[in-house]
Amino acid sequence: MRASNSTGTTMSYRREKLEEQIHRIVSDLLIREIKDPRIGFATVTGVELAGDYSTAKIGISVLGDPRDMRKTLEGLKSATPYVQHRVGKSLGIRVTPKISFFLDSSLVEGVNMVDLLNK
Repeated sequence: MRASNSTGTTMSYRREKLEEQIHRIVSDLLIREIKDPRIGFATVTGVELAGDYSTAKIGISVLGDPRDMRKTLEGLKSATPYVQHRVGKSLGIRVTPKISFFLDSSLVEGVNMVDLLNK
């Protein structure tokens, strides 16, 4: 029987906490600071931080048609250096994760599923 590895649990807990902080920081930036007109009604759906904390993939849900989604992702890509700088400054960690955004369609798919069930 092996002894449990508390270090793995601690690392997992730390990663979850950092993901929550990044989620909050980026959400606040989208609401209060990033004023790119290409960015439509976007919501942060989640953050996936790599095990070594080197990268953070940020899921974004966008309300609108495919053109709105594409434009929002273009605006977010343009704002990525600023977002990354602000995340690093807010977290106060030695190495800031490299940030990338991806379109998370799970919310839209969920709404479509509810519509289908209602019909």
